[in-house]
Amino acid sequence: MLRRETLEPRSSMWDFLASHLHFLRMKHDYSCAYVGKITKAARQTVSHWESGYRKPDEKQVALLDELYGTGQLLATILYWAKAGHEANWYEEQVALEAIASEIRIYESGLVPGIFQTESYARTLFRQAGAADVEAEVRKRMARAEILTRSDPPRVWALLDENAVDRKVGGADVMREQLHRLLELSEYPNVILNVVPRSVGYHLGLQGSLKLLTVGRRIFAYTEAAAGGRLMQDPAEVEQMRLRHDLIAADALSRQASRDFIREIRESMA
Repeated sequence: MLRRETLEPRSSMWDFLASHLHFLRMKHDYSCAYVGKITKAARQTVSHWESGYRKPDEKQVALLDELYGTGQLLATILYWAKAGHEANWYEEQVALEAIASEIRIYESGLVPGIFQTESYARTLFRQAGAADVEAEVRKRMARAEILTRSDPPRVWALLDENAVDRKVGGADVMREQLHRLLELSEYPNVILNVVPRSVGYHLGLQGSLKLLTVGRRIFAYTEAAAGGRLMQDPAEVEQMRLRHDLIAADALSRQASRDFIREIRESMA
């Protein structure tokens, strides 16, 4: 997905940076090993910069600008890549979700997409004004199939109490959704914990997040009202992993979470 042949320079500043780095190296007829020597990076790392697998930092980009005689062009591209929103971040994280070996989630207000029932998802898409609600529901249900495939990912989901007691679609829809959560909580590859409102402030209130382990790499995705952000920088990803761990420290145990969800379901009218 992030290999050179699939880069889209016109839709992504990161893709533009990766493709331009490759263009400059080929123009100057430099090897990856030579560029790596100049920037104090491994040959494979240079190749990964040009494929979009990894991102150079500010010091490395400054050395690249000097090497290629591009003034501050690459530094400027890097600045806007870090600052900007990428239109395809949501699609990228969905694609990564499909091949991930481990998925960690924290949801502050809604049931995670791969846990949703058809009725619950249909309510969300209708409220969002989707052009083709049923098509969106089918895609959402297809995403959930990763949970029952022969080699399912390990999923650790932390749900804020708001996500399990909000009547999305009404009581009947929500009771069905809570029943589905109880079923999923018994899956051997699924851990589900509820973060009760009684804990007060916790780091999850900063926003929902998702961590996706694909091979040896971990990606982090955070959601926002105008769109999410996909992170690949190891330092940023580690911050998100730590946040997930700290939120988990305030969550109920697996069995206590099941009991909590069951009580909400039985009391919902």
